[in-house]
Amino acid sequence: MFSIEEMITFLPPLLKGAYLTIAVSLLSFGLSLIAGLILGIARISRYWPLRALATPYVQFIRGTPLLLQLFFIYYVMPYSGVVLSPFVSAIIGLTANYGAYMAEVFRSGIQAIAKGQWEAGSAVGMSRRLLMRRIILPQAIRIVLPTLGNYFIGLFKDTALCSVVSIQEVVFTAQILAARNFQYFTLYTIVGVMYFAVSFPAARLVGYLERVTKSGYRRRRS
Repeated sequence: MFSIEEMITFLPPLLKGAYLTIAVSLLSFGLSLIAGLILGIARISRYWPLRALATPYVQFIRGTPLLLQLFFIYYVMPYSGVVLSPFVSAIIGLTANYGAYMAEVFRSGIQAIAKGQWEAGSAVGMSRRLLMRRIILPQAIRIVLPTLGNYFIGLFKDTALCSVVSIQEVVFTAQILAARNFQYFTLYTIVGVMYFAVSFPAARLVGYLERVTKSGYRRRRS
């Protein structure tokens, strides 16, 4: 049964775990955006070595589960002499995984821009790099912004998998407390509310961004 007294007792360690969960989510998401943008541009680069490196990486990461990747980083890599802390392992695992997915988002956003804009930029003497930075990327980012928001929600929830590498985020903290007190219902109810308290406002923000970007696109087309 749910216990108010137990909830008050459990809140401080759970809030500490929630803080770590949010920190891991924000840091991983920021790094994933950078990695995804670099990989997305590399995937459509005119230079085949960049495509040859980026394409297999993206396909391999998307073809294997995040849980396996976390296990490999934290438990397998030490056999080759690379020992990482739980926090660093979680950041690297989430960044590597979501960076690959965001690469495809950025690639599709860039390729959605009309070819006429590339041709117009080239006609006025803009280099491909300058054209990408000033014209193509700003429009592509606006197109993919709602999708990136949804990926943040997914990443935030996937931090629960990081308990397998012993990082004491909110789910791992709840597991430790439940093993001691057997208050599974109270603990996991609190954890569910904590996740919802972050995910629901984020989902509403994503919906708002989607409406704004669509209305802006319609005005631009009219």
